[in-house]
Amino acid sequence: MFDLTSLTARRSLRGAAVAAGLATAAGLAQAHTGHGTHGLEAGLVHPLGLDHLLAMVAVGVWSVFALPASKAWQGPATFMLALVVSAVLGWSGVTIPFVEHAISLSVVLFGAMLVLAARPETRQLPAGLGLGLIAAAASLHGLAHGAETPATGFVTYAIGFLVTTAALHAGGVMAGLSVRRWLGQHTGKLLTGAGLGLGVAGLALFSQI
Repeated sequence: MFDLTSLTARRSLRGAAVAAGLATAAGLAQAHTGHGTHGLEAGLVHPLGLDHLLAMVAVGVWSVFALPASKAWQGPATFMLALVVSAVLGWSGVTIPFVEHAISLSVVLFGAMLVLAARPETRQLPAGLGLGLIAAAASLHGLAHGAETPATGFVTYAIGFLVTTAALHAGGVMAGLSVRRWLGQHTGKLLTGAGLGLGVAGLALFSQI
């Protein structure tokens, strides 16, 4: 049993407050095509769209549980590399049909990956496969970012969305580390719940497009 006055509970409450703040920012930002932001500002707010936000935090959490501790950085690094390469392609005019639908489904994908990471007997998803799925999903997000580059230019916009992406990944990693440290045997249940929640959220986002 956990005492709500304990350090763990207080950290959980602070984490929930941060998550709520990010979700509010996402709703206010409406970081998709045509919302009138420019350059660095546009880049900073674009990843706060709920589909992007959930995916990027999930990558950080998954990396903590599915990769060796010394290699947990590889998930976020893979995402960011694929993100910037595909953003250049999107900026150049490359696109695919139904990219927003695919981005929503990437949230479902990351939910499934968290569920797998929560189960010791199935945690051995090959690291290469997991990173490959992350790169594929990041490419979808990058195409959307690049296609929505404001007229003020790509470089400052790219800096902005990479900064926010890195912050969201870091938040996911810190959340994963905190869960592992403080929840012990309850970690699997929480990860499973989070994964299922991501799946539901992704399907809900898909249905709204």
